[in-house]
Amino acid sequence: MSAIILDVLPIFILILIGWVIVRSGLMASNVGDGLSEFVFKIAVPLLLFRTIAEADFHGASPFRLWIVYFSGVAITWTAGHIAATRLFGRDERIGVLAGVSSAFANNVFIGLPLVQRTVGDEGLVALSILLAVHLPVMMVAGTVLMEHAERKIAGKSDRSMVFVLRQIAVNLIRNPLVIGLAAGMAMHLSGLTMPTALATVVGQIAGIAGPAALISLGMALERYGVSGNLGIASVTSSLKLLLLPGCVWTASHLLGLSNEWTAAIVLTSSVPTGVNAWLIANRFGVGHSLAASTISVTTALGAITVSLWAYFLGA
Repeated sequence: MSAIILDVLPIFILILIGWVIVRSGLMASNVGDGLSEFVFKIAVPLLLFRTIAEADFHGASPFRLWIVYFSGVAITWTAGHIAATRLFGRDERIGVLAGVSSAFANNVFIGLPLVQRTVGDEGLVALSILLAVHLPVMMVAGTVLMEHAERKIAGKSDRSMVFVLRQIAVNLIRNPLVIGLAAGMAMHLSGLTMPTALATVVGQIAGIAGPAALISLGMALERYGVSGNLGIASVTSSLKLLLLPGCVWTASHLLGLSNEWTAAIVLTSSVPTGVNAWLIANRFGVGHSLAASTISVTTALGAITVSLWAYFLGA
């Protein structure tokens, strides 16, 4: 257990360092925004590009991995929605936000460095396969469900689903993570290799993706905090940290994923809620405090629960 804690704890110490940097006034929070933008637009896309370009898939199909993960997402999202609307009596929009907050793991900023550190290259391959569809699936589901809730609750005019999906598709095509994954797959399929000098540069930038992502996340946490909704945020946080990885682990064994792939996707499903929950809340102007509180609570407790999952998995 002590060895596992030594693997997991540095992940959250780096987040804490970022938080302390802003909290102490050593750097302004907008510095973290710039670092986050570098991570999202350059460092992580290059990490994904290199991982996919050099991966050995051993003829494995990605479909079982996707089924395993998104079955867990569906169960957890539904549980969060039901808890918000039935247990706490909130409207459908908050129900959608509760589902998103319960099921949207921070796979990029925390999952990638965690899996890289604890599982290794084979785990990164599995996570890269997941990331190829994770953001599109989650953003489409969140936006479509929220659009439906808006029309149902607020009486807003009906927007064509074709228009909504087209808008999401355009945003995804421009997404640096999607571009990095697509470029890596193109190089993998072509059989080409990077020149030595270029491979060295890509490797060096990719190598700082994890630490930079964690510090930038810590710097961003200053703007969230826990502001009301503590009861419902406690439920969504519990669903995120316990139910989602539990469902993913069960599905992994039912569908016979390898030990490395199981460890990778269970660990990444166990990490705190991603900032995308806040972005969806901000986009629709509802549920800000719930999303922010869930992000803060899951990040605060994540070092403990992720360590327990890693111990359970033998990672």
